[in-house]
This record gives sequence, C-alpha cells and structure tokens, in this order.
Amino acid sequence: MAACAAPAPAPLAPPGTSADEPKLRADLAKWFDDFNAGHIDAVTAQYAADAVLMPPNMPSATGADGIKKVLGGMSAEMKPAGLTLNGTGTPSLGITGDMAWIQGTYVVADAKGTSLEVGKFLSVHKKTNGAWLYIRDTWNSDPPSPP
Repeated sequence: MAACAAPAPAPLAPPGTSADEPKLRADLAKWFDDFNAGHIDAVTAQYAADAVLMPPNMPSATGADGIKKVLGGMSAEMKPAGLTLNGTGTPSLGITGDMAWIQGTYVVADAKGTSLEVGKFLSVHKKTNGAWLYIRDTWNSDPPSPP
C-alpha cells in the first residue's frame, strides 16, 4: 500500500534542442546554395522518402523522384537565366522533440540583384537518424498571381 501512496515520478524532460537550431539553419542555407548551384541531388537528399513538396500553382510532388523533378525543373529554368533564390531575414523556427518547423521569407533576384519575386515559405522537418529531413515544404509569393 505504501507504494501506491508514493508520488508519481516526474515526467521526463524533452531532449535538449539548442544544438539542433544551428543545424536547421545551416541546412536551410545549404538548401539555397545547392539549389542555386544546380545540385538538385543534394537538395533532394534533404527530403524524407515520403516528403511532400507543395509548390504554388502546380500539383504537389511526393517522394524523392517527384520532388527532384519539380525542383530540378525550376533550377534548370532559373540558373541559365541568371536568377537566384535566397532566404531573406532571419527565419523563425520551432523544435519539439524530433519535429521542427521553419518559417521565413525569400527573394528571387536577377543577375543584377533586382528582386523579381518576394515571398514566404514554411517547412516541417523530422529528425531521422540524426538528420533533419523535410517532410512538408511549401511557399508562395507575396504579390498576387497574374490573372
């Protein structure tokens, strides 16, 4: 009976995530660098096997092959035109256990640095075998789409 009267043990504290924030930020910077360099295999490697990419004005892409096709096509159009895609400002992020999200803004610029499009993005990540992999990724531009 005495064991039943003992207070319940305190719940386990979640694992520390302070070390994961710089990793997520570095992965995001690498995503932009690899995309702009046309290293689509490296970009695609940041996505989980069952990840979903939700680009604006087109159907969602699921899995490595679908994501590679969409992002590869975008990069293949942008790179020869001298366009780059870069994050702007400091993205917000949150981490809970093995799940994380990143919210930020981006700019598409031409070779002269002129902004052609600005917008925002949101991605959801899952920590798998020590790596933070995208499981959902979406973005849209701030100005309305042309009619």
